[in-house]
Amino acid sequence: MTYINNATGSYRTFVSHLECSYTGKHYPAGVVHNLSEAGYPLLVRYDLDALAEHLQPDMLLSRASDLWRYREFLPVTRAENIVSLGEVTTPLIELAGTPAGGRVLFKDEGRLPTGSFKARGITAAISMAKELGITRVAMPTNGNAGAALSAYATRAGMESFVFCPADTPEVNIAETALQGARVFRVNGLINDCGRLVGEGKESAGWFDVS
Repeated sequence: MTYINNATGSYRTFVSHLECSYTGKHYPAGVVHNLSEAGYPLLVRYDLDALAEHLQPDMLLSRASDLWRYREFLPVTRAENIVSLGEVTTPLIELAGTPAGGRVLFKDEGRLPTGSFKARGITAAISMAKELGITRVAMPTNGNAGAALSAYATRAGMESFVFCPADTPEVNIAETALQGARVFRVNGLINDCGRLVGEGKESAGWFDVS
């Protein structure tokens, strides 16, 4: 767990370690990782007892209504490393005309900067990439994730490389390219795109965001 003085432009983070989502093996936070040794995503773990003592509901209510109001629950430690395009709080909207006794709510994530929920994960990923000194990022995608990666990487001053299957809609290709990424249309499926990104990590020097 790290305690940081707000006077320096940073804030307290309550990250204790990273943990393999399959084996439970611990890894140190604050250094570059990708998948665990077992090939599974790493989960960020927090000292929740210390966080509960520090963070009170009125502290959250006094902050701007966006994703980063919950910064103690996120791993970025320095405010200047946050790469944001304005991730607003999105509403739950009740649908009319549902069956008797039923109630259906949907989360309107289309209000996020790049038009989908992918902006939430990518703003955190690119912010951590900036904090860890990563300057080149890549991913396979057949839609919104690539556009989000492109937009946030460009905001951070990073190079981005996006690999799309041949049948990716043209609107997604165009959006990703216009946001600043180098886009490659692959004669294959999403797994073929993922293989190319993985194979290029050493030679191209990018971080595989997927």
